[in-house]
Amino acid sequence: MLRYHTVPVTPFQQNCSIVWCDDTKRAAIIDPGGDLPQLLDEVERLGVTLEQIWLTHAHIDHAGATAQLAREQGLPIIGPHEGDQFWIDALPQQGAMFGFPPSERFTPTRWLHDGDTVTVGHCTLQVRHCPGHTPGHVVFFSPEARRAFVGDVLFAGSIGRTDFPGGNHQDLIDAITQRLWPMGDDVVFIPGHGPESSFGQERRTNPFVGGT
Repeated sequence: MLRYHTVPVTPFQQNCSIVWCDDTKRAAIIDPGGDLPQLLDEVERLGVTLEQIWLTHAHIDHAGATAQLAREQGLPIIGPHEGDQFWIDALPQQGAMFGFPPSERFTPTRWLHDGDTVTVGHCTLQVRHCPGHTPGHVVFFSPEARRAFVGDVLFAGSIGRTDFPGGNHQDLIDAITQRLWPMGDDVVFIPGHGPESSFGQERRTNPFVGGT
């Protein structure tokens, strides 16, 4: 069974999630934006073995510490989609713009595409390409656990911004309604910021995509 623990990091309080297979204690970390000492302390506290980095997209608060973590721990970087290459290239500038610690460019070990899967221990998650917030944004979905890690696509009561370079409002709405909603109303999602919610709750009440 897939388990997870979410740790808000960086001044943007980005939800970094440590996910692991309960059988093997093998773990991946989703969106290590910063505060690596805190994240590594949590990995140790949980008693899991960190083996991979998974990225939903390459904004600084989600990917800022990726290169350092990969280098220091010898971890592969999985994702996002190639559409975010320009955001990866701009990580040093992003960090300077928002007052983050120095951030490094990197080359993912593996790019992700719609319909791919990622595996940690005995747990396999589906990958959906959900552009709109960024062109290369992806989402990780565990049908078994009924959990989706959606980055900045959807929030409790809101949706991702589309006014950054490469953003597209209609693409975001289409991604939510055509790629998230079919996962099921019962699916609980872990957003990039703020509290968890369910797709059913957002379909009913979210002012941006409710009723869709």
